[in-house]
Amino acid sequence: MRIGLDLGGTKISGIVLGEDGDELLRLRRVTPHGDYAGTLAALRDLVAELESRTGRRCSVGIGTPGALSPQSGLIKNANSTWLIGKPFDQDLAETLDRPVRLENDANCLALSEAVDGAAAGLRLVFAAILGTGVGGGIAMDGQIWRGRGGIAGEWGHNPLPWPQAAELPGRRCYCGRKGCIETWLSGPALARDHGTAVTGEAVVAKAQAGEAAAKAALTRHRQRLARALASIVNLLDPDAIVLGGGLSRMPALYDGLADAMRPYVFSDHFDTPIRPALHGDDSGVRGAAWLWPAEAPP
Repeated sequence: MRIGLDLGGTKISGIVLGEDGDELLRLRRVTPHGDYAGTLAALRDLVAELESRTGRRCSVGIGTPGALSPQSGLIKNANSTWLIGKPFDQDLAETLDRPVRLENDANCLALSEAVDGAAAGLRLVFAAILGTGVGGGIAMDGQIWRGRGGIAGEWGHNPLPWPQAAELPGRRCYCGRKGCIETWLSGPALARDHGTAVTGEAVVAKAQAGEAAAKAALTRHRQRLARALASIVNLLDPDAIVLGGGLSRMPALYDGLADAMRPYVFSDHFDTPIRPALHGDDSGVRGAAWLWPAEAPP
């Protein structure tokens, strides 16, 4: 059996998959924000509880924000900044007393949806997380495409394409630059654009209730998403785009999205499917479990 862990900025999800990919157990815990040692301890306790309830020692894969640097072996580019500069895979393996496999959370989303999700059977898949942060991952032939430096698909830290005058120079991002896609397309960014809502989900709810300011904020958000995704189509021309994260669950996000992308796609024809993750919030954690083959020893 496989355990998958998804380390988010606010919560940790854990799942146990059987040999055939069926979900056997799922638990969630609060992320110890800003506490590296506490994060390791929380992951240890979650794995212990999952194994205690299933009665089996399992392989462990984990999806995290950021990525491991192939050069240093340390975490880089994580919006959970307390992980940056740490040998997280080594520390977690020591904490759990077993080897672990670690991948960027958006890579895990892409893998999950390419294996048995919304893009199952398709050759090239781009997956984007639209949540507390914004990230991207690429799966090719059912395998994660990491790239030379381990950053393939790091979409959220490119500048917003075709910016309008009012969007310049853009809000400063935690990475130190201004105008990153993450600062425009995350859930907090949508709430900030609205001005009074506390979450992106609240903006959508207000828009559905007819509030004019929320409708306008959602329209701006969708148009920015269209430009950002069109740049992916121009670069990768994927067989499908899959959206995950909290905002991806909102049907209003997809209304007119393809039409808004079309003027920015450098082609005479555009029909790339844009789908919500079939496994929803569980897709990243399922992808983490899929990092190990069925026959892997725990």
